[in-house]
Amino acid sequence: MSERKLYPSDLSDEQWSLIEPVITAWKDRHRSVSGHQGAYDMREIVNAILYQGRTGCQWAYLPHDLPQKSATYYYFAAWRDDGTDQVIHELLRCQVRERSRRLEDPTLVVLDTQSVHAAVGVPAATTGYDPAKRVPGRKRGLAVDVLGLVIAVIVLAANTHDNTAGMVLLDQVAEQTGGTVRKALVDQGFKNQVVEHGTGLGIDVEIVERDPAHRGFLPQPKRWRVEQTYGILILHRRLVRDYEHRTASSASRVYWAMSHVMIRRLAGTNTPTWREVAVRA
Repeated sequence: MSERKLYPSDLSDEQWSLIEPVITAWKDRHRSVSGHQGAYDMREIVNAILYQGRTGCQWAYLPHDLPQKSATYYYFAAWRDDGTDQVIHELLRCQVRERSRRLEDPTLVVLDTQSVHAAVGVPAATTGYDPAKRVPGRKRGLAVDVLGLVIAVIVLAANTHDNTAGMVLLDQVAEQTGGTVRKALVDQGFKNQVVEHGTGLGIDVEIVERDPAHRGFLPQPKRWRVEQTYGILILHRRLVRDYEHRTASSASRVYWAMSHVMIRRLAGTNTPTWREVAVRA
């Protein structure tokens, strides 16, 4: 990596070593006809993707000491389209679970959705209005395990019913885990249609109901993990609202954000929050 002042989102040597084999193998499979390896170090490309995800800056506003927009976007799109971003994410997820003395794939997942505003310029055909949350934009759906690690991601128009999101998530969960998941917890926004769909996949879907006597937010056993994951993702400013033209790019941003979280967890490091930075200043 070239000598420059480090950004808080940059990968350390230890962190880079966790994903370098995947990136190196990808690069070996995609050699140019001329044999030219490109002008940028792959670690710097990843640093640029992580920087943008963490800060939320526009492509044209990437710092001059990081790879140019054209190069960074080329690799972001290539890894999105061929699933390399998910390969990296799955590799890290399995390592985090194993470190927690759990099997690679879970037996229980928690499903939930989150509606976020869409930025100006996002195609109207991929957005909608969520009347329940009064949000015009897109809807993210997550399936997470009891550690809060992401198992499946979907991005749909905000007016998509939670039933549809839930069924798609269950399909992805069954495919991603090879059928190890036997139970899924959902909130009251999901209906019997999701329960029936889960039965067909061999997954027992339980609708967790709130105590009607309790007002305000009340963490529910195990289900709170998905809320925690959404909170962690929002620390990555690119996810505060949906800026991506393609829903596949929106999903890729989630994978990269969670990969960044898991990399730091495995290396025993953490990115300072804005509160910590403000105190130091």
